[in-house]
Amino acid sequence: MASVALILAAGAHWEPAALARLERTPGLVVLKRCVDVDDLLAAAAAGQSDVAMLAVDAPGLDATVVARLRHHGVHPVAVVPATGSEAATARAARVGIGRVVADDDLDRLPAVLSSAADPGDPDEPGDLQGAVDPGRPGSATDVPAAGGTRGRVIAVWGPAGAPGRTTVATALAAELARRSADTVLVDADPYGGAVAQTLGVLDEVSGLLGASRLTLTGQLAGRDGLASVLRAVGPHLAVVTGLPRADRWAEVRPGALEELLTAARRVGHVVVDTGFCLEEDPGLDPGGRPGRNHLTLEALDAADDLVVVGAADPVGLTRLARGLAELRERGLGAPVPVPVHVVVNRVRPTLGWRDRDIADVAATVSRVVEPAGLHLLPEDRVAVDRAVASGRSLAEAAPDAPLSRACARLADVFVRAPGARRLSSRTAGTARRR
Repeated sequence: MASVALILAAGAHWEPAALARLERTPGLVVLKRCVDVDDLLAAAAAGQSDVAMLAVDAPGLDATVVARLRHHGVHPVAVVPATGSEAATARAARVGIGRVVADDDLDRLPAVLSSAADPGDPDEPGDLQGAVDPGRPGSATDVPAAGGTRGRVIAVWGPAGAPGRTTVATALAAELARRSADTVLVDADPYGGAVAQTLGVLDEVSGLLGASRLTLTGQLAGRDGLASVLRAVGPHLAVVTGLPRADRWAEVRPGALEELLTAARRVGHVVVDTGFCLEEDPGLDPGGRPGRNHLTLEALDAADDLVVVGAADPVGLTRLARGLAELRERGLGAPVPVPVHVVVNRVRPTLGWRDRDIADVAATVSRVVEPAGLHLLPEDRVAVDRAVASGRSLAEAAPDAPLSRACARLADVFVRAPGARRLSSRTAGTARRR
């Protein structure tokens, strides 16, 4: 069966010679010569192509375009100039293209295109040839090289009704940092996060939006890419601030959060504050862009541990049970190896709980999922208000409060090693306090 190719040469001098070689190649058909990336994506969306031959310097060619090509089953091959081929190959790698051919070696082009069109010969970014090492030492946060110690991604999720996701996420991250474990707290709530306000971080530029822009050029995993989106709030705690307005969720491209979490876990533990909704939004355009909830879903899919927060009142517990059932339907509960830690928040005497009631809650949770643990957090309005009013974490503002002690016990579950590096003073200096 013939392989069908698209071409985006952007007026490059090698295009006529390349076309002549492809026309003489049996089993390879050129479907269209595209004038720009929009024309390329429209042709790819038709579902008739297998491979695309691209000029590496074509205007608008970035990681999003490459991702959308792959979404439509079109595998990219870049043609790079022979002069300066190392830099051009590195650029191709940054945007996710693993196969490259030099413009003075076009005789290889038909074989490379045929190989790319073969479904059994993957060309995903993990198999890039000539890629730049994303883990070079010496960044502002002293990010270790890829393959070193990896922290755990802990996603904090909870159903609708404000059960306390942000409070738990910030308290958990602060408690991990207090144990000298380098920790990155990521605000990934697509409905408008509040981590920056909670911790008193005044930042004119959203760290999440900045990370998304860096992924377009493949710079996030580079030497200074991650450091530029981190705002340190202590010697072992840094924050990636969230969306400044809820309607800006559309600016975070698909896959950007996953790349951010991959880069951040090289620093240490990563705690992600997510949204509440688990609905799979349909694509909002022909290119298949996911909807608003893709941030939450990406965080859950990338998690090594899942903390599920529910309120202690009857309405909150009902929502918690339904939320756990939704998670199980998504395959995130037992028996898959993603530990689910259930947190029942705002337990207070006025609810009239007895030991029998706690046992009932545990039994209800166990019928839905097999939790790695059940944690009860007390209602402690005084400590929470003190922390929010001062722009500090619970561990700083009220270390001896009942809620702080309960969050410390939760953090004990995730501590793997006491030793860790300090975040650099250069990064710490970029944070501001109220």
